[in-house]
Amino acid sequence: MKIAFISGTSIVNSDLFASWAVHTIETPYGEVRYKAKGDHVLINRHGYGVPVPPHSINYRANIRALADLGFQDVISLNSVGSLRAELTPGTFVSCSDYVCLQDGPATFFDHELKGGAPGIANNLIPLIVSKLAPEFPIMAGQTYVQMRGPRFETKAEIRVIRQWGDVVGMTAAHEADLCTELGLRYNSLALIDNYANGLFDTEIDFERFRELVRANQQKVNQLFARLLEVFA
Repeated sequence: MKIAFISGTSIVNSDLFASWAVHTIETPYGEVRYKAKGDHVLINRHGYGVPVPPHSINYRANIRALADLGFQDVISLNSVGSLRAELTPGTFVSCSDYVCLQDGPATFFDHELKGGAPGIANNLIPLIVSKLAPEFPIMAGQTYVQMRGPRFETKAEIRVIRQWGDVVGMTAAHEADLCTELGLRYNSLALIDNYANGLFDTEIDFERFRELVRANQQKVNQLFARLLEVFA
């Protein structure tokens, strides 16, 4: 089964993809570098050199590249912050809906009056949840709130968005929007790296966040290894 994976910085240095061939593809929105092996490809949304911050990611190029390569099913892994006490750091979740009230290049329809209802297909999530249990329990059905980044949210912002969703991140909503426009089926997986700023006595800064991501690196690698087995 052909699967396109989109991941973040947590997978850049993983040995899991060391043998995958590196390719580039030109799109109307720019060049995209990706890795490929067999029926699968991997795009690192933040790039393979100096990490591209969330607000500067070329989302349209990434998603158009997957469409041009002939993929219909996309599995995305995101890093998120928890807005709920019961969603503890280290927990895997799947988001079935999202809130995104910010500006961004999240459309291919700049010059035509066209669109539709966005969403997250999650057509593969029931299979993933079933196959990965009990080793990797996944809390499905969460709501993702996208903020602009690259800075973290203020404590006041967190108090507001807790009314809107369960986890907070900076990238998934744009990807889901664009996949919907091109008819790609977007599947959401996310690892909670931290409680959001100010919640449950949490004080978050970038260095602390990087420590938390590194601490979860092995868990991310193990999850990806199992996904590759499931879709071999």
